[in-house]
Amino acid sequence: MRRLTYLLTGAVFGGGLVAFALQGIPVGTISAVAASSETYRQLNLFGDVFEKIRTDYVEKPEDAKLIESAISGMLSGLDPHSSYMDPKSFKDMQVQTKGEFGGLGIEVTQEDGFVKVVTPIDDTPASRAGLLAGDFIVEIDGDSVQGLTLNQAVDRMRGPVNSSVKLRISRKGTDSFEVSLKREIIKISSVKSRIENDVSYIRITQFTEKTSDGLKNAIDQATKNIPAD
Repeated sequence: MRRLTYLLTGAVFGGGLVAFALQGIPVGTISAVAASSETYRQLNLFGDVFEKIRTDYVEKPEDAKLIESAISGMLSGLDPHSSYMDPKSFKDMQVQTKGEFGGLGIEVTQEDGFVKVVTPIDDTPASRAGLLAGDFIVEIDGDSVQGLTLNQAVDRMRGPVNSSVKLRISRKGTDSFEVSLKREIIKISSVKSRIENDVSYIRITQFTEKTSDGLKNAIDQATKNIPAD
């Protein structure tokens, strides 16, 4: 009898995870419970505050920005996992969940106003250029990343396949240096696995369209390579 032990680690989505992307949804496609008179009174209050801000705020705000902020606040008030995605954020999410994109092959975060390399992805322009975990990206094509959000910096590093981008890297113990990388199609491996003795360790780093197939392949490899008792 074959005995297999699988240890799975990875991201867990809570029951309250909701991401909304509202882009021209036709009227009548979203069903709703009939609102009470108190609800309409609260909506009138919202309208009054909205008009007050538009007319009396020290600077003239953008109507669309006000409405977007109100929607974001409404959803974030439900629970920590609910959020509103504007069209740009929704497009970025689709890129991530598809499991491949044109880029450099680095996982990054933001620290002290700079972009910090979390890890380069194996066999990508970033790994072949010698980028290391802990490196700081301080310039993209000669422009400082300070003042940019993480999403803005990532957008600048992405681009058409086979186009080039120059990064200035700050690494502890050395002078800053510049690297030129050519963008490629980056395929995200969301399932990583290894076998030790009769235990298969399977890690899910994120959920994409390819995660199910990756998990199945990892289990198949474990079944094939772990000897029977």
